[in-house]
Amino acid sequence: MTLAQPLWLLLLLLLPLLIRRHRREGNRGRLVVYMPDGTILQGGATWRAWLRRRLHRLRWVAIALLIVAMARPQRQWQEQKIEADAVDIVLSLDISPSMLSRDFDPDRLQVAKQVASDFVHKRPHDRIGLVAFSAEAFTQCPLTTDQRVVQQFVRDLAVGRLEDGTAVGMGLATAVNRLKDSPSKSKVVILLTDGENNAGYISPRQAAEIAKTLGIRVYTVGIGTDGVVMSPARRNPDGTYDYAPRSMEFDTELLEEIAAMTGGKFYRAWSEQELAGIYDEIDRLEKTKIEVTTIRKTTEFFYWLVGAALVLLLLEFLLRWTILRSTTV
Repeated sequence: MTLAQPLWLLLLLLLPLLIRRHRREGNRGRLVVYMPDGTILQGGATWRAWLRRRLHRLRWVAIALLIVAMARPQRQWQEQKIEADAVDIVLSLDISPSMLSRDFDPDRLQVAKQVASDFVHKRPHDRIGLVAFSAEAFTQCPLTTDQRVVQQFVRDLAVGRLEDGTAVGMGLATAVNRLKDSPSKSKVVILLTDGENNAGYISPRQAAEIAKTLGIRVYTVGIGTDGVVMSPARRNPDGTYDYAPRSMEFDTELLEEIAAMTGGKFYRAWSEQELAGIYDEIDRLEKTKIEVTTIRKTTEFFYWLVGAALVLLLLEFLLRWTILRSTTV
């Protein structure tokens, strides 16, 4: 809410002076005889007398409303019309048990989910989808421009929904399948994993060849530290995991090859800060110039205030010359 001519509000400063002058002058030089009714003769003031003493307040409120109306309160609506195509992006995230390793706080998956959600928030004009994979892959969320929906699906990702394993090829192939019919000129897959490919009937190189043929760039992200880390060693019947120190192996060469084949880039994240920096770099690399036409619409509210002021003045007039009428001598 804004005011088109706010200087008119300075007139409100005069109201206390006018009210004070009105009270001081009062009924000077004028004798008013109020015709009593039966209630007065019985003793005690009537509601008419009480209301008559306060009737002038309606006039001051009406004047204040008219002054505010002169300042022209209004609300400006702004609409942005996007005329150019944005980027279609599919996030393909590893949800195998090794993503629960505790070299990140609290674990790799929680950090990956938070950073991915922040990345989605920064891309308001893109269509973004989500694929999850372990020993197999599935589409968690199709391409959509609704950021909140994608972020909710990211938050819902959990280990244990699929068979244990790491099918990098299946995760990439499923993401590519979501983009193959996309009309966008810029199509991107961000694939994040922490292990070697050891499952799936489509190899990572086959999936990369398909992506290359379709003009889809693949950014690969390897998450995790080197050496021995606390990682799930055994799954309990209730779905929880027992942890033990394990040496994690990582196929850096495969992810570098996938990125190189498709015109993307490989990144390695040893910490949450590095992972956030990787997503920030991808965000800068995948910017599409968008022509924006701004349409502004102004809604005026002064006429509501003028109407309210007229109603108050009319109400004062009617009350003063009807039920609150007095005889002046």
